[in-house]
Amino acid sequence: MNTFQFLPEGWTEELSTLQNGDIEKAIYEDNILQGIVEECDNDFNLHVQLGNNIVGIMPRNEVEGIHLEENGLPKENLCTGKVHKYVQFKIKGVNEENIPILSRKSVQEEVINVVKNDLSVGDKVSGIVKNIAPYGAFIEIGGGVVGLAHIEDLSVARIQTPYERLKIGQKVNVMIKYIDRETGKISLSYKEQYGTWEENAKKFEQGQVVKGIVRETEKNKNGIFIELTPNLVGMSEFKPNLKYGQEINVYIKRIDYNRRKIKLFIM
Repeated sequence: MNTFQFLPEGWTEELSTLQNGDIEKAIYEDNILQGIVEECDNDFNLHVQLGNNIVGIMPRNEVEGIHLEENGLPKENLCTGKVHKYVQFKIKGVNEENIPILSRKSVQEEVINVVKNDLSVGDKVSGIVKNIAPYGAFIEIGGGVVGLAHIEDLSVARIQTPYERLKIGQKVNVMIKYIDRETGKISLSYKEQYGTWEENAKKFEQGQVVKGIVRETEKNKNGIFIELTPNLVGMSEFKPNLKYGQEINVYIKRIDYNRRKIKLFIM
């Protein structure tokens, strides 16, 4: 298992702060840098602040390499939507006016190449939550490359919405669950960061009274699932009139390490 960190856009929330003499070095070393978009012009080129009053231009065809229109260019709203936001890029060269020419697409290509050739299922990567839907969270791992963590991969304890675990803009560590080697698409899992069942169970003892959160109160008349931690759930006897998400006190009757089960009693 390996750990990768591509530094997703906005991860450091800092400019790369280039000096004039750094530009040639950045071109030669093919460095990934970060700046903030000041403007999207009428041709949908981005003007990016590099620090020290140095502004680079990112042509529209270098803004995005994944979500493209039929003409091979990124959508107009994708360009305009990046104004006042941090973007990653490589400096491809300078124009006749000595203005740095930037490419975000090159960063995407590098990250996708690593995904296709170097990442493996089980590897860990750093990311930022970019969007949340009822079925999961979209997490960028770098250069605008985004993977989906389905809601069932956000915690062992069942939740009704991803917002119970994550928020947009949150910096997270996730595990690679699936990779499509041809397209570079990935599925992610977040629940591993909460630890294993055994690691969480060791935090508790039989005979303890602890707080838990009610889950699935109406589906299982044989018992109620109580979350002790996001990756540790026990079962108590059924009790009516409890609400999903309600915090209650429970008594730990038994911790069965062989069957990985916890028996609880509602106080």
